[in-house]
Amino acid sequence: MEYLLHILVIAGIYIILTLSLNLIVGFTGLPSLGHAAFYCIGAYTSSLLALRLGVSPWLGMWAGALLAAASGLIIGYPSVRLKGDYLALATFGMGVIVYSIAKNWVSLTRGPLGLPGIPGFSVFGYQLSSPWMYIPLVYVFVLLTLIVIHRITSSPFGRVLKAIREDETAAQSLGKNTSRYKLLSFMVGAFFAGIAGSLYAHYITFIDPSSFTVMESITVLLMVIFGGMGSISGSIVGAVILVVIPELLRFVGLPSSIAAPMRQMLYGLLLVLLMLKRPQGLMGTYRFK
Repeated sequence: MEYLLHILVIAGIYIILTLSLNLIVGFTGLPSLGHAAFYCIGAYTSSLLALRLGVSPWLGMWAGALLAAASGLIIGYPSVRLKGDYLALATFGMGVIVYSIAKNWVSLTRGPLGLPGIPGFSVFGYQLSSPWMYIPLVYVFVLLTLIVIHRITSSPFGRVLKAIREDETAAQSLGKNTSRYKLLSFMVGAFFAGIAGSLYAHYITFIDPSSFTVMESITVLLMVIFGGMGSISGSIVGAVILVVIPELLRFVGLPSSIAAPMRQMLYGLLLVLLMLKRPQGLMGTYRFK
């Protein structure tokens, strides 16, 4: 039972990540391949504040989210002026840079040794220490992310984002500062990725750079594509399916040396079938042109 609750907690964290990336990729149409960088910044900021300065995880989480958003501003300012493959490469490079810093700045992050003993969240002095305690916490933030992303995408601001996705030149001709809108979308997505990173760090109580590789960015992007770009419900479905299905392989009894490659093959097979039968994803309304 505890294992199933653990999967639900991890699925909730990935739902937040997928929703935040869908705002950038699905609703604004920006190909981003470095989302794990903001996830990493949120996780390390919150963890280091708690371990080195004794800051409460609640304050550390917001600090990590704000630093992730600031990083989105710094990195996004030059990047959003790029288009297509060039923007994808710029965000990919951002992911590599943040991962390299986490791995090589040993005096701060302990490099490949990681950060053990990260304190968990506490509520009214009561320490959260098991998956069933974290489920309400994580899903409160899932609900918060869902509400904010829904309000953004259904507002006039969100309609401008969709206009940029469909035809940026037409949006500019109507007097919209498209670079500003794209940058704000990038920052909001980075903010919620930072929250997801903090929740992950304080739940697992140990992080190292291997959790924030470029492949992690690709995994989250696959969840967005699988569920459907431009669909909030699709983000939830995509995250849950691609978190839960690989875990089912653990019950088949395959050796670990075979189970890991099988998981990647399963991802690939699902995506190939989806691209052939429904390129916009299970519940999506948009596909890259």
